[in-house]
Amino acid sequence: MGIKLVSGASRALGLHCPGRDLDVFPDDVFLVSYPKSGNTWTRFLIANLLYPERNPDFTNINELIPDPEALSKRHLARLQRPRVIKTHQYYHPNYKNIICIVRDPRDVAVSEYHFHRKRRVYADNFPIEEHVRRFVAGESTLYGSWGENIASWLATRAGTPRFLLLRYEDMIENTVRELRKIAGFMGIEASVERLTSAVERSTADNMRKLEKEQALAWSSTKETRQDIPFVRAAKAGGWRNELPTGAVSQIEDAWGEVMEYLGYELAGRSQSAPKGAFGSLIASNSA
Repeated sequence: MGIKLVSGASRALGLHCPGRDLDVFPDDVFLVSYPKSGNTWTRFLIANLLYPERNPDFTNINELIPDPEALSKRHLARLQRPRVIKTHQYYHPNYKNIICIVRDPRDVAVSEYHFHRKRRVYADNFPIEEHVRRFVAGESTLYGSWGENIASWLATRAGTPRFLLLRYEDMIENTVRELRKIAGFMGIEASVERLTSAVERSTADNMRKLEKEQALAWSSTKETRQDIPFVRAAKAGGWRNELPTGAVSQIEDAWGEVMEYLGYELAGRSQSAPKGAFGSLIASNSA
């Protein structure tokens, strides 16, 4: 009874982290992605674009690009608007302005595997094949499977005016170009110099340096293993060297249509659905 009273009082006072139940303002912009898809990097890019004078780092990133699972409801309500809010949530009808970051799920699976090692969810010898089984089944995070999560946004919002879809791989290839898209979506007139500066301040090397100095101060890393970095390779295609063939097939069999819609070439094709069926579904739902 006492625990329930304390919890109820915290909610009444706005001291709890609202997560999916966040109070949404009309000008909020949501940075959505499945976990381990480049959300933290994109948060740094946007923070360095919007607030260069505040020197974004791991000690203030939750303040600049807030996380409703790390800040209280009261704190979130006091933040400067318009807010750019990080989330890993699947489709939510109240989220109107969406920047959606997607990444090849084969690389997502590898990155999540190492993050679970960092968080001590997995021992170092935990079989990556078992991880992929859980990943495909939607058992490895609180946000559903990659396919369920990403398809929920694509099926409801793709092709609509306030939805910007970006691929992690394209961001790596030409970060300035993709950040310019973000600036345009947010109505920000950004010079080449401003964009370039934000990109240079958000490089993987700079983020690794900040992580070494501040890992114990950031909510996502302070209670994790410090011998495994949060910012790892920051590259595309690592799955080719880390995933067994059977694990690759599991992922492609589960979500091949969504992957092809997003432009990810399959290593093998054993899907029963006709090629392009998911794209046709998106087109019909967006019409």
